Amino acid sequence: MKLGILGGSFNPVHLGHLFLAETALSALKLDRVVFIPAYRSPFKLNVAEMETNTSDRINMLAASIEGDSRFAIDGCEIRREGVSYTVNTLEDVIERYMPTGKPVLIIGDDLAADFPKWRDSEKILQLADIAVARRINAAPVSYPFSHIVIENQVMNVSSQEIRQMIAESASGKESNWQSLVPAGAREIIEARKLYGLSGAPQSMQPENLPVQEQTDENGIQADIRRIERAARETLSTERFLHSRNTALQASDMCSRLGLNHQEGYLAGIAHDLAKQIDNRQLLEIVKSDGQEITSLENERPNLLHGKAAAVLLRERFNIHNKEVIDAVAVHTSGCEDIGQLAKVIYIADKTDASRSIDPALRKMCREDNLDNILLAVIDKAIIKIKAKGLELSEDTLKMLSRIKE
Repeated sequence: MKLGILGGSFNPVHLGHLFLAETALSALKLDRVVFIPAYRSPFKLNVAEMETNTSDRINMLAASIEGDSRFAIDGCEIRREGVSYTVNTLEDVIERYMPTGKPVLIIGDDLAADFPKWRDSEKILQLADIAVARRINAAPVSYPFSHIVIENQVMNVSSQEIRQMIAESASGKESNWQSLVPAGAREIIEARKLYGLSGAPQSMQPENLPVQEQTDENGIQADIRRIERAARETLSTERFLHSRNTALQASDMCSRLGLNHQEGYLAGIAHDLAKQIDNRQLLEIVKSDGQEITSLENERPNLLHGKAAAVLLRERFNIHNKEVIDAVAVHTSGCEDIGQLAKVIYIADKTDASRSIDPALRKMCREDNLDNILLAVIDKAIIKIKAKGLELSEDTLKMLSRIKE
């Protein structure tokens, strides 16, 4: 996969960011652009970047690319905290994503002039191809390092200006800030009263899983957007990013293996939908559906979050695709007669790009023999479970036995 990397504070994300990402995808023939929000940028050390918390910034970004598998979000710089240096991010991303060839680091011409002063700039050039996009210069500018020029239209918009416009609008000054940010980000700014808008922020509790309104879209893409929004609104930021990365990996695997990639994305984004529901409710949801609960599941009700998510998909979201429902239901422990899509989700859940795993296993996940990949992932999962002193599920053992046959 040819990967592009676009970093920034995204405080808030605006149409210029998305326009640049779209242009880079087309001009550089990229398969995916990964947005990487900074915890604290080395270029803005004197700016209060934490004015808006990281969850809000990620949620605005996620809402702006909802259901679009061309884009990913990676929280590596936020997990590291402190000042974010590009060289560290590139090393991390390359290890976890294993892109085809060098990734393309997309930077604006407002930063390019000082690139030779960046920390370990020579190493950055070894790790990635640099693509310079126009942000302030309409005419071409030469730079003293190897780079690609993105011939994009200059959009005169910045996050700082948008924050100022929002604050001014709150004091009664006329402002058109809403036209400069994607619709999803605008909804979050207005709902959470960010950047000086008056009123207390709103929040969603995991147990109050919303039933999303129907949209004008038809088919599975509409379902993907509804479920992705529900996951974003009810899961923690870290759990949501894991779910979205699982969806992307499942979609990629399905495309490679001749399975329905949209079903892979839908099952991936939905698989942890019930992850943050409390144990009592998990038991109630699964019991109310008439499903058998094993003694191990009674002892560790969190193991039921897959089965509970499958029930929610049917009853609250009117999703009745059997392959998707089954894949979500068994992604935790597997089952003896596990289907092809369910195998993909089981693998993607445990190997998505947000996880640090054995590079050999990650490389193996790019192969075409699904059962061989599944065997390797099950073996790793069993080692991890035993190391924690936990009991193995009978379903996992039966699945392992059947795959070995």
